[in-house]
Amino acid sequence: MSNVEKLPLGDLSCKLQAIAMAVEDASQECQGDVIALLTLLRQLEKLHKDIRDGVFQDNLPDNRQRLYALLKDIESQGGWPYIERMRLQAFLVNLPIESEEEER
Repeated sequence: MSNVEKLPLGDLSCKLQAIAMAVEDASQECQGDVIALLTLLRQLEKLHKDIRDGVFQDNLPDNRQRLYALLKDIESQGGWPYIERMRLQAFLVNLPIESEEEER
């Protein structure tokens, strides 16, 4: 049995809400500081990786029934959690377009 199964759903929900609020507060404090925001995103990505590669893998199902239940939950609750990185094109949208005269 995993720790999540041992933790009452209400307690987990409250903890997740507190984490979400803390991240939101941190992002608001970093507003206007792109380096700080990038640091925040890197930390979130590291936490995701640490959980995925550590405790999550340690708690993967050890039989077909539990594996089926996990896969069914993943499918019904929105898929696999993924932290998407911005594409370079998204950065370029914010750059001003230079005219040919400015380039000369």
